[in-house]
Amino acid sequence: MSSQDSSQQPVKLAKTLTNIDALALGFGAMIGFGWVVLTGGWLESAGTMGAVAAIVVGGAIMAAVGLVYSELTSAMPLAGGVHQYVLRGLGPRFAFIGSWALAGGYVTIVAFEAVAFPRTVAYIFPEINAIPIWEVAGHTVHLTWALIGVIGGIVITWLNVRGVKQASIAQNFTVIFLLVVGVLMIFGSVTRGEAANMEPLFTPGTAGFFTVLIAIPFLFIGFDVIPQSAEEVNVPARKIGRLVIISVAMATAWYIMVVLTTSSAMGIDELAQTDIAVADAFGALFNSQIMANILIAGGIAGILTSWNSLLLGASRLVYSMARTGMLPAWFGTLHPKYRTPANALYFIGGLSLIAPFFGENMLTWLVDSGAPSIIIAYFMVSVIFIVLRRRDPGMSRPLRIGGRGRGGELIGWTALVLTGALFSVYLPGMPSALGWQPWLIFAIWWGIGALFFFRVPTGITPGPNAGDEVLATVEQRRREKARG
Repeated sequence: MSSQDSSQQPVKLAKTLTNIDALALGFGAMIGFGWVVLTGGWLESAGTMGAVAAIVVGGAIMAAVGLVYSELTSAMPLAGGVHQYVLRGLGPRFAFIGSWALAGGYVTIVAFEAVAFPRTVAYIFPEINAIPIWEVAGHTVHLTWALIGVIGGIVITWLNVRGVKQASIAQNFTVIFLLVVGVLMIFGSVTRGEAANMEPLFTPGTAGFFTVLIAIPFLFIGFDVIPQSAEEVNVPARKIGRLVIISVAMATAWYIMVVLTTSSAMGIDELAQTDIAVADAFGALFNSQIMANILIAGGIAGILTSWNSLLLGASRLVYSMARTGMLPAWFGTLHPKYRTPANALYFIGGLSLIAPFFGENMLTWLVDSGAPSIIIAYFMVSVIFIVLRRRDPGMSRPLRIGGRGRGGELIGWTALVLTGALFSVYLPGMPSALGWQPWLIFAIWWGIGALFFFRVPTGITPGPNAGDEVLATVEQRRREKARG
């Protein structure tokens, strides 16, 4: 039986999110754990203003992609976002590639958050490192440490199964707490920070700049959760697109604020000796370990908001792929009571329960392995934007970026070129090339995808009905196989 059988379950997601809920999902997804652990390294590598410059450039790249997303989201406010866009523009097999790419980025960061959670808790309660079980890449994994990540994964998954509204309520509270921490950071920096600590403003060469720039996909992934959940947002389509841009601007401002406040608190040499630079710098501003722990609590809030948002986004992508027959129908099953993609959530949430048992070193590998896939998805969205502008100029676009002329296409080409250039920095031979471990994880994810890719029907014309045609073809194949 198809997962779309209306006699057994509803086929539409519940439309329960407000614009504030959607904005909290997008912004909260971007403000994860990276700002807590990466800032010290950025300052050491690039200098204060070098790090700020890289964030501004990266934010501009993501803003260009966000503009493209905003128009496509307003035109096609359906669950799955990129999946729906590419289906209409290039057809099912390209849609699979784009969706699998973004899902890969989401899944790796969902797993990352499950590892980051106990890592952050251990800053406040070091005694959680008990009962060693094994070593992974030189890091001892403790059972109690891993179980904290498992418990967090179970809670986040349960909230999402219960319904996106319940998950968004928790998201709103954690985002508010995160913003309060941000206000405290600014207050401490303005009243107790020193401009002399911010030296050097720049470091020689470009290596430091690129060290910060390669983290941009990881830092900004999340605004695209708004398009993934667009079918559940109970606001006009035009406003959904605007929320994408607002969330990117908010995240850019947040990361710049973190760099400036941290660098004003302690000198580069002092930051290099810290455990978690941002937390220790915050504690130094107020001369209080309690304040450092509050900052870490803000980091935990960031983990939870990112974890929650990206689990939501990943499950909607997987659900959309199953709904159009590209993945087994099991992934497209909605919970009979809560009308959420329960099986997709169980699957992705289950992956997050495994991750903590691979230890702390998995943090970097997971982030780096997901980044190229994220950029592939953003590149394809930029391509689709240009294709649909030319092939389907009369398509309803409640939010049309660049006006009626060719300005919108220029934005699309800008996003395409910038995302292509950003992908190149990960390749061998570049100053910021990835190690073999991230590429291995990347290859495993795409190897799994290949098993499903070649089952996606060919010969289907791109367009608004492409998804229905794929599903019909897949269902026909199933019936023929059942007959013999």
